Amino acid sequence: MGKIKNLSIIVLQVAVLFFISLAMNFIAKWLHLPIPGTILGIIVLFILLKTNVIKLSWIEQGANWLLAELLLFFIPAAVGVMNYMSLLEHDGVRILLVVISSTVVVMASSGLVATRISKRKEHRVQ
Repeated sequence: MGKIKNLSIIVLQVAVLFFISLAMNFIAKWLHLPIPGTILGIIVLFILLKTNVIKLSWIEQGANWLLAELLLFFIPAAVGVMNYMSLLEHDGVRILLVVISSTVVVMASSGLVATRISKRKEHRVQ
């Protein structure tokens, strides 16, 4: 029974996150904003979390599940690249260099930010 309850909590939390995303997509389109609704949703969710309007525990399990399954969300995009084989034949090396260099930059900056956050948490504990 505990697994079903846990699963229902995760489904509900994912639904809340999905609703926020849908709402922000609608608002961005309705207001003709130059920023994508998904990015707007991330900003709004961050503000709601920082101001404790939404508590982290209300969305944490659903967000963790989404992060754990993140790779699945990239499969359609990866398969879609096959529609542009002529582009890959012509500019494939340049595209590969951009992908590799941007991956290295993201990994390095993520590592630095994670290290900084970890050190900040250690100072708070002491």
